[in-house]
Amino acid sequence: MTTAAPPTAAPPGGGAWLLEATPPETVFTPERLSDEQRLIHGTAEEFVAREVIDQNDRLETKDWDLARRLLRRCGELGLLGTDVPEAYGGLGLDKVSSALIAGSLGHAGSFSAAFGAQTGLVIMPIRAYGTEAQKRRYLPGLVGGETVGAYCLSESGSGSDALGAKTRATRQPDGSFLLNGEKMWITNGGFADVYIVFAKVDGEQFTAFIVERAFEGVTSGAEEHKMGLLGSSTTPVILRDARVPAENVLGEIGRGHIVAFSVLNYGRFKLAASTVGGARTAIGEAARYAADRRQFGQPIATFGAIRHKLGEMTLRTYAVEAMTFRTAGLLDAAIGGSDEDRTLVGALEEYAVESSILKVAGSETLDYVLDENVQIHGGNGYVKDYPAERHYRDSRVNRIFEGTNEINRLLIPGRLVRLATKGRLPLIPAARALRNELTAGTRPPEPGDGPLDAAQGAVGMFRKAALAVIGLALERYGEKLGDEQEVLSTAADILIDTYAAESAVARAAAAGGAEAGLQVEAARAYVNDAALRIEVGARTALAAMAEGDELRTNLAALRRLLKVPPIDTVTIRRALADKVVERGRYVF
Repeated sequence: MTTAAPPTAAPPGGGAWLLEATPPETVFTPERLSDEQRLIHGTAEEFVAREVIDQNDRLETKDWDLARRLLRRCGELGLLGTDVPEAYGGLGLDKVSSALIAGSLGHAGSFSAAFGAQTGLVIMPIRAYGTEAQKRRYLPGLVGGETVGAYCLSESGSGSDALGAKTRATRQPDGSFLLNGEKMWITNGGFADVYIVFAKVDGEQFTAFIVERAFEGVTSGAEEHKMGLLGSSTTPVILRDARVPAENVLGEIGRGHIVAFSVLNYGRFKLAASTVGGARTAIGEAARYAADRRQFGQPIATFGAIRHKLGEMTLRTYAVEAMTFRTAGLLDAAIGGSDEDRTLVGALEEYAVESSILKVAGSETLDYVLDENVQIHGGNGYVKDYPAERHYRDSRVNRIFEGTNEINRLLIPGRLVRLATKGRLPLIPAARALRNELTAGTRPPEPGDGPLDAAQGAVGMFRKAALAVIGLALERYGEKLGDEQEVLSTAADILIDTYAAESAVARAAAAGGAEAGLQVEAARAYVNDAALRIEVGARTALAAMAEGDELRTNLAALRRLLKVPPIDTVTIRRALADKVVERGRYVF
């Protein structure tokens, strides 16, 4: 089994980065990839370039036989079995390798959706929660690509409210179940052989089932007419007295929510990895087009406005990439090479906050990058002659997949608070200590003279700003905090920027080689801009929770915390843009 060079000590728990600085040397970065990880990444990249990209137009004609052949080819190359032990036909690779493969498939157009559903939403729940018999029956075919899977959670009346599902499973005298209901927006729905279906046993106990298309009463509806991912099958799945054997219950009756949410945690992580691959590809496309396209007698890549776009696209992608591989390293360190199901499930649960952060940041960064890619292409970006148009429409659903970004923004601080109330994260005492520190008027120490010292000091202040907002929210709203979605969403944005900034700085601190200096500049620019966003968000949240003298006191403390001197980010973005244009690709 490939391992991801985990830290020598036990990994910090989920959310621990909010309370104390993480030593940069313990953070996994893309620069630390092993030769074996680079090899599997190269295999995935070559597969997409040679066998998928040129097939996008055919896939968009709904050629599902082609989709099946491509999945089988993935199986032959081992790309479907990274998360599955060798005993069931998989490769048992680490999560860093899984992230690399997801990134490679991230720019594969509609096929990336079929691949993601197969690996993250079907293989993973059977691998983590299936019985030995279920694993031996279903995993080899899914891993080899001979069997295609789909995940059936959403319904027309229960998208984000998954537990509000109406699909019913009725017990039969022989122990089997009759399933009745209709699942909506099912990726691979039109040609899948196996479905992971969630239904309520006797209308009450939310439960997962493995349902085969061959079972009587299982049909798929018409293909949806979608904005994007036109080459991905998306249909309803209709269950009319579908008889499911008792041995096809996945996990325990009444514990389907555990299966669903655990799988979504991993799906969010994998989705973020795929967005990194998509962003890297689009940056290369934009840079090459800007170098070739001439206006007013010169390449548009020489114009400041275009250089700003390319630089911003690059530094945002750099931060999300840093977060993604940092989290992959945490998962690998927590799993520790174990093939035990409970170890895997425990790791996914431990880093649920980080997975939600990645999902939001990755999908929104990709949308930004692809929007700017269209803009750099101008009119050519709006027509199908260039891939920018397809990328743009295909990416929009990422902010809806795996739980909407709105739901994930609520989950991020909500999960941290739950960890605190369970005694697993000393959030409340830390917030009290910070309040005492701020009341005493303590000022942050002056940073050293190192190239990243000021950025590292600023990240420390970001953590305190996030802690101040969450601490005041807990004090103000108590058990009703969940009702204050605007404050929670703002707190989530502060937390996202904090994790991203620290990850970028840690990556830059560990960087070596020719681009080390440029990585330092990218991290410094990200921290500079994050400080501005965090200040606006914190002011908004504090003003919603206090007024008068209390608000003025809180704002004064905030100003002391976020006293981050501005730096020249114009020059940094120009340097990043010039490098990607010179190379014709994402530079890091």
